Formats: sequence, structure tokens, C-alpha cells
Amino acid sequence: MSIQPKTLSVRIKDKHAAVLRQMAFEVNQVFNLANEITSAAYSNAGASGAQVPKWLTAYDVQKQTAGLRKEKGYLINSASIQEVIAVHGKARKQFKRSKLRWRINGGARRSLGWIPFKVGFAKWHNGSVKFAGRLFKVWDSYGLSGYKFRAGSFSEDSRGRWYFNVAVDFEEQPTQGTRAVGIDLGLKDIATTSDGEKLAAGRFYRDLESSLGRAQRANKKRRVKAIHAKIKNRRKDALHKFSTAIVKANAAIFVGDVSAGKLIRTKMAKSVLDAGWSMLKTQLEYKAIARSAVFQVVNESYSTQACSCCGALSPNSPKGRAGLRIRVWTCSECGTLHDRDVNASKNILAAGHCRLAVGIPAL
Repeated sequence: MSIQPKTLSVRIKDKHAAVLRQMAFEVNQVFNLANEITSAAYSNAGASGAQVPKWLTAYDVQKQTAGLRKEKGYLINSASIQEVIAVHGKARKQFKRSKLRWRINGGARRSLGWIPFKVGFAKWHNGSVKFAGRLFKVWDSYGLSGYKFRAGSFSEDSRGRWYFNVAVDFEEQPTQGTRAVGIDLGLKDIATTSDGEKLAAGRFYRDLESSLGRAQRANKKRRVKAIHAKIKNRRKDALHKFSTAIVKANAAIFVGDVSAGKLIRTKMAKSVLDAGWSMLKTQLEYKAIARSAVFQVVNESYSTQACSCCGALSPNSPKGRAGLRIRVWTCSECGTLHDRDVNASKNILAAGHCRLAVGIPAL
């Protein structure tokens, strides 16, 4: 049994939305103030003739904003103010920019609410989350009283619903599986394993596309947001169930390196985005790490065309875009009848085994 960090997310009851919106407004004010300070320092240094513009660190900004909570009468605590500035500094360093986008409080392009907190500043108290001297009721689906909270945040979705997100230490059982599996990602079936299991394309977006179009034409903004949330939740639920089952049953998982980023520039973009390949690979990766299983993305070149039995590149195998409709084919060399996706997943599994073998050092 291993101790792994895990993020839990529970919905906060709507009666607390007004207080959270006020706190989110204060977070935006702090973020924009940090943006203003760092941008001004960088610009003024360059204008004054200095050879190197002045780059303020998060610590520099925190010193300049000391006492801000008391001065402004903010609801959020000083630790959250420091955390906002730290996140701002980290983002500036990552994108190498002296100024980031402003956080917008209102209008159609407003920033969704976000309130970060540090370790020890959110606690479980009498069935509620205690933060900044206030108690927030939540729908507790995890039994939060059994966890010790680490850092986290309060966040708002597009429908105005608020969530409490917190990192906790979680005791994860190692996988009981002893097998290895290859996974081929596709559009007719989202995923096909080398064992022949398939996650059929759920058509998460397309099944609700007509309803979404009617709501958009009628300018029913709340309905549009609700339909988008329904699509997202259906996709996430299906991928979570599939990925969890795969990790529980296998000790090694190999996935083909199909690029969603390249395919979304083609006519298949809508189907590619609806399939959620990137989300599935992310889920498989972190669940495999938590359960001490091997996860690798391998080169899937020629995995569809090569025979998984004899390795020959048969002239009968599906090739290119014209071969997308060929779902079953027979190898001209050994006569094996192949399901297109199962054959590809078996070749991906073989490629994964080769990579593992190359990575084993000589004793």
C-alpha cells in the first residue's frame, strides 16, 4: 500500500455563493494589483535607461502588499493573498512575461471564480469546511472527515456552481493485475485493447448537438451551459470507468501516440475532440502511477498495417485515409483474419514490450 496525493472535489451548497463571489472578487483585485506592480517595475526600469529591466519576484510583490487585507477589509486571509501573488509569479516565470492577462470581474468575458488557500487554512469542522472564519456546507461524497487537508482552492464553473478542491494523502492499493495490455485509440471505438475489449464511441457531443443548437438559437444561455456540462460529465464518467478497470486489471499499459492536436486540424476535428483521447491518456497515467503500474506511450507507426502474428506488411492491410473504412482484413502472408483495431493494439503491446526490454540495464 502506497501513500499518494489525490485531489478531491465536492460541490458547495448554493447558499454560500454570494460570499464566495465576494472572495473571488478580492482575489481578482489582488491578482491585478500584482500584475500592475510587476508590469510597472519592468517598464520603468527600461525607461530609466537601465540595461536590464527590473524583474520582481513573488516575494518582492508580497513585501509591497503587506497589510493589504487590513487596509482593504478583505474577507480572504493574508495567506490566500500571498498564494495569489505566488501563483501570479509562477505564471510570469513560466510564460516569461512581465504582465499577464487581467482577471475580469463582470461581463460576458468574466473570469470564473477562484480562491486558493495554503496548507492548514481550510479545515473540516462539524460537517462543514472552515475557511477564513466561515463555515461552508458541502455535499460530502468522500467522507472528508477522514482526510487531512493540504493546499487547494474554491472554484466556480460556468453555471455559477462552486466547488471545494483539496489535495489529500490517499492510501492506494497496488494493482492486482499481472498482465500487460496495449491500447489503440480511434474514432469508431474510442479505445480498443489487445484483449479485444472496446470502449465504444459515446457520441457525447453529437447526441446532444441538436438540443444545443436549439438552445443557442433561442439565446437560452443557462440551458446552453447546462448542456455543455452534461456532455462533459458523460464523457468524463465513461472514460473514468474504462481507465479504472484497465489499471486494476493490468500491471503494464501501453498506448499509441496518436496526436489529437494534428487531427483537430482536419475534417475529423469534431469527432476527435468528442472522443477525449488526451483525457483518457491522462487518467491512465496518473491512475497507473498511483497503483504502481507501468504506463508508456509508444510509437504506433504501421501498427494498423502490420500483421500482429507474422509481422508482415500485407498488401491487404488498410492504408491511409482511404483505408479507414476497412475494419476487418486478412493477412496475405499467414492468412490470419484481423480486426483492424485489435490488431493495432496487439502491435502497440509488442512495441511496449520492446521498449521495456531496451530499458533494462545489463547486470
